[in-house]
Amino acid sequence: MEATNNSFSIKATFFDFKEITKAGLAISVVFSSIAGFLLGIDEFTSQSWITLIMLAIGGYCMVGASNAFNQIIEKDIDALMDRTKNRPIPSGRMSKTTAFIIASFLTIAGIVLLYNINPKTAMFGAISIFLYTSLYTPLKTVTSLSVFVGAIPGAIPFMLGWVAANNGEFGIEAGTLFLIQFFWQFPHFWAIGWFLYEDYEKAGIFMLPTGKRDNTTALQILLYTVWLILASLLPALFPVIGLVGSHLFLSPIAAIFVLLLGIWMLVYAVKLYNTRTAKAARTLMLVSVSYITLLQIVYITDKFLR
Repeated sequence: MEATNNSFSIKATFFDFKEITKAGLAISVVFSSIAGFLLGIDEFTSQSWITLIMLAIGGYCMVGASNAFNQIIEKDIDALMDRTKNRPIPSGRMSKTTAFIIASFLTIAGIVLLYNINPKTAMFGAISIFLYTSLYTPLKTVTSLSVFVGAIPGAIPFMLGWVAANNGEFGIEAGTLFLIQFFWQFPHFWAIGWFLYEDYEKAGIFMLPTGKRDNTTALQILLYTVWLILASLLPALFPVIGLVGSHLFLSPIAAIFVLLLGIWMLVYAVKLYNTRTAKAARTLMLVSVSYITLLQIVYITDKFLR
C-alpha cells in the first residue's frame, strides 16, 4: 500500500510540474529554438550537440519559469475560468510558495545554461521572462495591447536558436526569424481569444483588439495573417533585394511550400472573417499551430537538402 501511495504521489507531483510549466507549450517553444539553431549552425561538431542540449534544457527552464510565475500572479484569475481552474495553484494542489521556488530555480538554471552557450543568448532568455511576467501578464486585465507586448517574448525562441548557433551574432537572419514568429502570434492568440471569449470575460481579460468578436477584429486577424505570409517568404527574397550574403534563404521549391502553407492558413482566416463563429476561430488556432511547425520543418529540410 505504501509503495502504491508513493507511486501515486510521484505521478501527481510530475503531473503538477507539467501543469505549472505548461509542458506542451514549453516543448513547442523549445522546438522553435531548436529549429532556429539548426538553421544557424554551419556544421555539427561534438560541441554543437552539447550546445543544442543546453539550449533545449535551458529553453524549457526559461519557458517553464515564465509560465510558473504567470500562474502565481494569475491565481485568482485562473480560479474564475473553466479552462484554468484546475491548475495546481487555484485548485489548491500546490502552494504559491512551492510554485515560486520552482519558478526561481528554473530561472536560475535556465540563465546559467544559456549563459554557457553565450551571454547574448542568456540576455534574450532573461528579457523574455521579464517581458512575459512583468509586462504581458499584468496587462492582460488592463488592455488588449497585452497581446502585442506578449508577442515580443513569444517571438524570441525562434531567433534565440540562431543566436545560440552563431556565438551571439544578431543580424538580418535572426531578425527575420523573430519577425516571422512575432506576426504569427496575432492570428494565433486572437483566434484563442475569440473562441474562449466567454471564459476570458469571466476574468476580465479581453485579448481581442477591439475587445469584441466583431468585424474589425476578424479583419485584423486576416491582415496579420497576410503579414505573416509575407514575413515567412522574406528569406526567398533576400537575393532579389541584394542581401546575397545572408545565411538564411529559401530555394524556389521551398518558397512554394511556404506559400501554400500560408494560403492554407489564410483560407481559415477568411472563413473566420466570413462566419465569425467560435468554431471557425478554434479551427484557425489549430491550423496556426500546424503552420508554424510545418514552416520550420520546411526551412530546416530545405537547408539540409540543398
